[in-house]
Amino acid sequence: MTTFEDREKGFERKFAHDEELKFRATARRNRLIGLWAAEKMGLTGDEAQAYAREVIKADLAEPGDEDVFRKVRADFDAKGVDQSDHQIRRIIGEMMAEAVRQIESEAKA
Repeated sequence: MTTFEDREKGFERKFAHDEELKFRATARRNRLIGLWAAEKMGLTGDEAQAYAREVIKADLAEPGDEDVFRKVRADFDAKGVDQSDHQIRRIIGEMMAEAVRQIESEAKA
């Protein structure tokens, strides 16, 4: 193999690795959002875990965060939970940062 081919394969591996980390971080973020929202709605234990799985599944509807936001917003409205759109969106961002932190921490361990 030439040096160019080695570099190309290296870039391909890095891209695949980065995409896997992005996918894992997004799934972890959605689980964290689901657990946060479940707590706000008074769900605990298995109900909270089941709700977190629903949030993860909701993210498969379309690219981006809007499907997760709409799910949580609709569920909060149905349960009478007082959270603004801004607060929900802020939590989405915070949970992504936390998910990345957790994954990086696990990789170092």
